Amino acid sequence: MRWMVLALLFFATTINYLDRIVFSVLAPVIQKELRLTDQDYGNLTGAFQIAYTFGFLAVGKFIDRYGTKVGYAAAILWWSAAATLHAVARTAVDLGFWRAMLGFGEAGNFPAAIKSVAEWFPKKDRAFATGVFNAGSNVASMIGPPVFVWLNWRFGWRASFLVTGLSGFVWLVFWLVFYRRPPEIVDPSAEVVKQVGWRAALAQRPTWGFAIAKFLTDPVWWFYLYWLPKYLFDARKFNLSEIGWALPVVYLMADAGSVGGGWFSGWLMRRGMDAPQARNTAMIACAGCMPVAAMAVFTPNTAVTIALVSLATAAHQGWSANLFTTTSDAFPKESVASVTGIGGFAGGLGGFLFSAVIPGWVVTHFGYTPMFVFMGTLHLVAWFVLRRMMWTPKAA
Repeated sequence: MRWMVLALLFFATTINYLDRIVFSVLAPVIQKELRLTDQDYGNLTGAFQIAYTFGFLAVGKFIDRYGTKVGYAAAILWWSAAATLHAVARTAVDLGFWRAMLGFGEAGNFPAAIKSVAEWFPKKDRAFATGVFNAGSNVASMIGPPVFVWLNWRFGWRASFLVTGLSGFVWLVFWLVFYRRPPEIVDPSAEVVKQVGWRAALAQRPTWGFAIAKFLTDPVWWFYLYWLPKYLFDARKFNLSEIGWALPVVYLMADAGSVGGGWFSGWLMRRGMDAPQARNTAMIACAGCMPVAAMAVFTPNTAVTIALVSLATAAHQGWSANLFTTTSDAFPKESVASVTGIGGFAGGLGGFLFSAVIPGWVVTHFGYTPMFVFMGTLHLVAWFVLRRMMWTPKAA
């Protein structure tokens, strides 16, 4: 049953990202039809990001209060309706409203999925399970663009929003039919602990360690997601065809890192390490890859550049699979979604600052090199924060 649950989480995450990226893939067509300026496009992207960031706080608490089944169902019902209603937009204001509604609803995916993993999987398997469902984000980035281009060519851009939105309603039927909370605790070593509220969670160092780590490292993923195609086009002189083969390679390696990073910490636990030591080891291995990967900006060989960027995305996803799992290691299952939401909020703020505001200014005045080097340092800084705030016992 738990592998059925994991499959549902994987497909929900895939749908979540398909709903998210369809707008950017079809932006030129939508801009032309609705007569949107580049400033309008920036505002629409910001509407999604801001709603997504603040949505984490609300939906995490909602999911912990009403349970995973109801909370996840409400989240995907909300975001699927918002995605579908993009198809009726006629102005920038219409589109901005539905982008914001989509962002708010989509914030529910990761808190609900992490809570589901905590309910169904023992500690030694949680990072692997997280890596598997998180791979759906990369699958969406690989299969989405060609599907959306074909749908636009055959039926128009509005059809893409209808298809992705309706797929969420189909998933909802399977979720309501098949998901249930395990009648007994899966992990025999788990302790029965009462729910931890926001105030109590914010008083604990692990919450701040998780939130600061998200604030520092989420922007790295968003930087590569937003700026890599532009870097390849501007600095490496890739044409659209070359970018078309390069990006699927990068996302395929990210998939491998997501699953592999989660598997590695579980493998260490099965060989006798406790959970904190296993997560610590897996995450420093991933963090250590990031400065090496940042050398992509210095090599003249384009194939090496793609290989190093692939290393960065793989290492980040391996890091994320373990970072997400630290919440279920440190907190009772009843509070995992709330703590994940707090971290997601911090990650959204970091993403807005370090992958949107700062890179635009830095790239304009100094080029891409400073940003690649800076992104190569953040995981190591975050690892030291986690070591201090989550894995080091508080002094008496």
